[in-house]
Amino acid sequence: MKSRWSEKEAESYSAKLKSMRVYTSRLLGQETELVLHGGGNTSVKIRERDFFGKEVETLFVKGSGWDLTTIEEAGFASVRMDALLKLAECDKISDTDMVEQQRIAMLNPKAPNASVEAILHAIIPKRFVDHTHADAVLAITNTENGENQVREVYGDRVIVIPYVMPGFPLARRVYELTKDIDWDAYDGMILMNHGVFTFSDDTRESYESMIALASKAEEYLKKSGATHLSPGEPLRNLLSLAKLRRLVSELRGVPVVARIDRSPSTVGYSNLDNIADIGTRGPLTPDHSIFAKRIPAILDANHEASIEQYKSEYKSYFERNASEGMTCLDPAPRWAVWPEHGIVSFGLNAKNADIIGDIARHTAKVVQMSEALGGWTPLSEKDVFDLEYWELEQDKLKSAKAPLEFQGKVAIVTGAASGIGRACAEDLLAKGASVAALDIDPAIITLFDSTEYLGIESDVTNEKTLKAAIDLCIESFGGLDIVVSNAGYFPSGEYISDLGDEDWTRSLDLNLNSHKNLLKFAIPYLKLGLDPAIVIVATRNVAAPGKRASSYSVAKAGLTQLGRIAALELAEDGIRVNVVHPDCVYDTGIWNEQTLQSRADSYGFTIDEYKTRNLLKAPVHSKEVAALISAMAGPLFAKTTGAQVPIDGGSERVV
Repeated sequence: MKSRWSEKEAESYSAKLKSMRVYTSRLLGQETELVLHGGGNTSVKIRERDFFGKEVETLFVKGSGWDLTTIEEAGFASVRMDALLKLAECDKISDTDMVEQQRIAMLNPKAPNASVEAILHAIIPKRFVDHTHADAVLAITNTENGENQVREVYGDRVIVIPYVMPGFPLARRVYELTKDIDWDAYDGMILMNHGVFTFSDDTRESYESMIALASKAEEYLKKSGATHLSPGEPLRNLLSLAKLRRLVSELRGVPVVARIDRSPSTVGYSNLDNIADIGTRGPLTPDHSIFAKRIPAILDANHEASIEQYKSEYKSYFERNASEGMTCLDPAPRWAVWPEHGIVSFGLNAKNADIIGDIARHTAKVVQMSEALGGWTPLSEKDVFDLEYWELEQDKLKSAKAPLEFQGKVAIVTGAASGIGRACAEDLLAKGASVAALDIDPAIITLFDSTEYLGIESDVTNEKTLKAAIDLCIESFGGLDIVVSNAGYFPSGEYISDLGDEDWTRSLDLNLNSHKNLLKFAIPYLKLGLDPAIVIVATRNVAAPGKRASSYSVAKAGLTQLGRIAALELAEDGIRVNVVHPDCVYDTGIWNEQTLQSRADSYGFTIDEYKTRNLLKAPVHSKEVAALISAMAGPLFAKTTGAQVPIDGGSERVV
């Protein structure tokens, strides 16, 4: 591991200690071998003025809920040092009381809660303090002979602290063990099965001490031949992945996104002969149990039995360790090891699943290195349980925000680069769905910047590329719940007597046949979906056709009939199929100025008159159609299938 320190960058921060603290915190956060999603914490001791203008000693420490990778000054809390040092002298205090007292001692009540390690940072008598969960160090400490190996790596240059529950117990233990030591005699502090602390009055020195300690551990592992495997070729079994996602979602009680990691290293890990043993001994650091539970599920050919076994074992784990009055969390796994396939992570959305996937990958690596070093020996089950059911974490769960309507759901939208399709993708994303958006326009790939978005350039009239796009959606998000069958175009207006075969065939291919193929390829996954729904975008022309639109109207009429038959066929699988009939939506790609003028002329209208020719005299917009489509895919239409819903401002030829 190399230092990322840049003298040029550092100069721009050097005027303020707070800015320097932000700078080196981000340097640490950029190293995934040191810090994963929200892990680690940093601080600097400074003098600040309180509300009354009095100078006080404070600890400017990372706040709860912030990530070192992107942290800003607003992500830190300034806490009075005298209060923190007074707390360290207490023989015993609950973590809830500790957090409350830290909050009382904060200079800015609007700042986030200070890290639960704030007291520990305060008692280290150095200006800058850094704390990480370095993979290489954890690989050494999570072994049967871990402490002796730490001594072999670092000699007497580190303070070694046996594992203690984070929060006040850890701070108190460090306080007792270090009261009379010379801190200048040490390069850092190793917390067994937990992580690393470094410290200095100079920010660069504290940061580079962390890099040096991690590098020494990496060198020791390499010298000892402790590496992780990288063989294996992944296999594709997408229906099994979709079934697995459904099983986990049902057990958790909410929809989840499933992300599969089929990289050679994870496939190699999944294929280890003793994976059922070493893969279920525990996490590489107890903090990870909050995100990923203590252990993963180990899958066999029967996924249903594997998940049922995990559920049973989790409940037994709770009963063995719980105190009176505790409530068991949901027993669903957060990740699974799938032999010959790799690792699958399950999250409330794609971003959450990626966080768990990162933890899983680092766990797989560290487990193998520790095993090669002398035996993977993580913390005891009870120690991990105490952190997973920590009162502070339980409080966070109680205060969690209500989920978005489509959180954990997976949707496909065709024709999504513009108009109704784009508005649908945007609306579904805003409501929490993970969205695969298809279009022939290459701009679709980067249309939205979100972990929940997958843009796929695809010609939906080509069966091969359409199937590949659906497969990519399943591989990316684990399943499929919502299909918005929208792709289409409006041919140039011709009377039947003048209509050429090319326009007729193209309209049938895009406005009808592509929708049939989309359903054909999507239905097997929708059968494994969660409250699955199909919404087909047809047109008002089905009920009220006009002249010079035969190729469009006939194809859309066929599409509507396809939707009605699909509703009949798929009802027994719980798949709802409904059709929406928009009037002309003029902010879509099919309505260029020439087409609009041509259609207005055919009615003897001006363009403005043509746009408002409905009963309500109100034009229909893409976002309005998208809102209706989302409603039809959601709980509001949970008991509706086979319906045809107009959104056309009212047509006298229909009414």
